[in-house]
Amino acid sequence: MSVKKFLAALLGPKPGNARHLSGQLAEDSALAYLQQRGLKLLERNFLCKGGEIDLIMVEPEATPTTLVFIEVRQRSNPHYGGAAASVTRKKQMRLIIAAQVFLQRYRQPPACRFDVVAIDGEAIEWIKNAFEA
Repeated sequence: MSVKKFLAALLGPKPGNARHLSGQLAEDSALAYLQQRGLKLLERNFLCKGGEIDLIMVEPEATPTTLVFIEVRQRSNPHYGGAAASVTRKKQMRLIIAAQVFLQRYRQPPACRFDVVAIDGEAIEWIKNAFEA
């Protein structure tokens, strides 16, 4: 862990950055929700030049075992279409690029898919295979 990440974990989000804290709590909720359904966390907040992936998990019960790239979106107000609608084509392209970078670590890439966890208020919706690369 880098010094910057260590300090951020120790000190927490900067004062006044409620949006960052809200996003972190949404990811925590999504992670717990998915782990209760059998997924195993591989990496969180994978960041590369092309984009970021909130959660990278493994679904061991799938045949074959599947690597799942997950985008977590939260909206407290459905006025602009809700959380799921906020995963635009542009955002999908950034996720695909980040996934391609992540997959370079595998000699033989596993089966994979892109899921979205949409949190609207208190409701959590897990959208499997939300889009394709």
